[in-house]
Amino acid sequence: MKIFYIGILKNEQKPAHELCVEKDLSSYSRFTRDNYGEFMTLFSKTVAERTRPGQRQDIEEKSYTFHAYARTEGIAGIIISDHDYPALVAHQLLSKVVDEFLSSNPRSSFTSPSNPNPTISFPPLKEYIVKYQDPAQADSIMKIQKELDETKIVLHKTIESVLERGEKIDTLVQKSDGLSAQSKMFYTQYG
Repeated sequence: MKIFYIGILKNEQKPAHELCVEKDLSSYSRFTRDNYGEFMTLFSKTVAERTRPGQRQDIEEKSYTFHAYARTEGIAGIIISDHDYPALVAHQLLSKVVDEFLSSNPRSSFTSPSNPNPTISFPPLKEYIVKYQDPAQADSIMKIQKELDETKIVLHKTIESVLERGEKIDTLVQKSDGLSAQSKMFYTQYG
């Protein structure tokens, strides 16, 4: 599971414009990183342009999933991940990123006629692209699900050990000469 790109794009006019972006291209060779980065920028702009205000969508392209969330303020948040990354976590992150961006950058900061396509510094993107690489750590629901799965495994191991022990007790009861017939019958019915 991996996030490659988190971006906030201005999407009220075509072409869409990247206001702020963070990429993690470390999994690509040094010689191809720029090409992958350009591909992600191009497709992010395309997805942002085609995501209506208030709409959320997931688009799959080759081995990537583009998670998009457009707002009525004229921006869209885009996350590019691999197919294994949970959509729920990606959309939670998109909501968080877009809300924080808008609270620290009013609409006037990216719609000024004197600078219609600014690049805005937004340091939390770097933190989020690192933190959310492991969705289980970032999302409390996934974390709880993981803990439940681990508990379920331990529980199965415990039941299996009880069954093994139970089989041994059954064998001992059958072999015991000292127990009365009534005790043996009671054990087999209620034990």
